[in-house]
Parts: sequence; C-alpha cells; structure tokens
Amino acid sequence: MQEKKENGLSRKNIAIRLLYTVLYLVIFEIIKLIVQIAVVFQYIYLLITLSYNDSVRSFSNKVSTYTYEVMRYLTLNQNQRPFPLNDFPAEIDEPVEHVSFR
Repeated sequence: MQEKKENGLSRKNIAIRLLYTVLYLVIFEIIKLIVQIAVVFQYIYLLITLSYNDSVRSFSNKVSTYTYEVMRYLTLNQNQRPFPLNDFPAEIDEPVEHVSFR
C-alpha cells in the first residue's frame, strides 16, 4: 500500500480527481452546446452568403482543440487540467484553406 501512495495513488487523490472530472463533464456539455450553435450558425451564414465565416471557423477550431484536451483529461489520458484551471490550448491543426462540398 505504501508503494501506491508514493506514486500519488490514494483514495483522497482519486476523490479530488473525480470532483474535477465532474466539473469537466459539465464543461463538456456546455462545449457541446456551443459547438452545435456554431455549426447551425455557420450553415445558416453559408446558405445566405455562399461563403463561410472565417471567425466562426477559427473559433470552432480552437474549441475543437479544447474539447480534445477535456476528453483526454476525462478519460485519464492527460494529467494537466484543461482551461479554466490552465491556459487555453493552442490550435493543433490550422483550418483548411478551402472547404469542399462534394
């Protein structure tokens, strides 16, 4: 049992991580709503103007990166807590220059 406590594995640490996990599950649900709103807005904008909104694309790309980090934390694949307890992540991939609809 002593060996497990040296590695940081204790019921107290697990309970603390569980509380953060519950917080990030709530944040994840909010993110899902934000993504849904962004998608609907982007397609309405696209249908009206026949061009996409670069600001929404950039925002959505950043939210995608953040969502990835939240999911990694929730699934115990990352130890660093995501935003708002740390910095907002940088984009992993840049958006494509041209979007194809074929």
